[in-house]
Amino acid sequence: MPALPYAAFDADNHYYEALDAFTRHLDPRLGPRTIQWADVGGRKYHLVAGRLSRAVVNPTFDPVAKPGAMHDYFRGNPEGRSPFEFLRDRERIRPEYRDRDARLRSLDAQGLEAVWMFPTLGVLYEELLKQDPEAVTITFRAFNRWLDEDWGLAYRDRIFAAPYLTLADVGWAVEELEWALARGARVVCMRPAAVWTADGPRSPSASCFDPFWARVNEAGITVVAHAADSGYTSNGYARDGFTSSFDDYLGPNVKLYNIERAIHDFLSTLVFEKLFERFPNVRVASVENGSEFLPDLFRKLGAVARKYVGWFQDDPVETFKRHVWVNPFWEDDVREVVQLMGADRVIFGSDWPHIEGMPLPLDYVKELAPFDDAARRLILRDNARELNARHPG
Repeated sequence: MPALPYAAFDADNHYYEALDAFTRHLDPRLGPRTIQWADVGGRKYHLVAGRLSRAVVNPTFDPVAKPGAMHDYFRGNPEGRSPFEFLRDRERIRPEYRDRDARLRSLDAQGLEAVWMFPTLGVLYEELLKQDPEAVTITFRAFNRWLDEDWGLAYRDRIFAAPYLTLADVGWAVEELEWALARGARVVCMRPAAVWTADGPRSPSASCFDPFWARVNEAGITVVAHAADSGYTSNGYARDGFTSSFDDYLGPNVKLYNIERAIHDFLSTLVFEKLFERFPNVRVASVENGSEFLPDLFRKLGAVARKYVGWFQDDPVETFKRHVWVNPFWEDDVREVVQLMGADRVIFGSDWPHIEGMPLPLDYVKELAPFDDAARRLILRDNARELNARHPG
């Protein structure tokens, strides 16, 4: 592990949900409408809204593939191995994947001062429930209460678990945000997607959601748009539906672009609909969505500004850079991201302990070799520190 003269702040860590993460605080009578366990051929799966979910191969996560198991594959797969070969070596679930004190010991060993913690399954289920907005809010209120019990929202000021919020019901979103603020949350998490409400789909920056964004603006808490099942379709070019199986990726197809399509559309919509003009204290961090969408997005924002003269108060690219921080994939060209965004808008996130992340979080340090110490410190620690501090408006 590279030696640093400071401990880093990892803005993308994950837990593997406990077996009762969705059900501990859920009325069992609501199971058929929300989430239940089912035994299928001797294996446990979730039923989500009464339908079998195979979003992950083993939702018990025991056994589970090792952290960074796919690292060499995403590095360029120099040996030309099948994705399945990388996943054969599995292990019993480690304590630090579900226990916060064990995770603190891992942070010490890994050279990390703090982490943001995000769901593994939790970011996948809003899409499967979206036709029933009330079921979405019931499910994630129960989920967030489990999260607070097992992880805490600011445990020992080192583990900052992000409550999952949805705008499917704006009144619920404001209530849940107030609860999170009272419990010490430093970040909240939502998926980069259109919002499915009782009145149909809406843009996340539609004026009907202003009560939520107004409270975010006032509290100065960072909103993380984390990679998720955003419901994108490949329009027949590939099989739709989120899956962690590589059956759909035995060869390249357009489904590979879904994550970056989702964040591209989400962030550009916030700018187009002038969310940051209405709420100038809102800060959004894009986490685990990659960064290759940025050059195209900046070109398009510039083109839109030239066509819609007078629509924006300021250059939309500059507005974007004032209000948005980006966590590149570790395999992305971080030099390009810094050139586009500035070193003060790039945050390090290892995705640990997921298979597509780094075997150890600070394996990322070598990707920052082209930068000076000041830029590395911003990316590895100071930018996340800044976002982790509330700045009330």
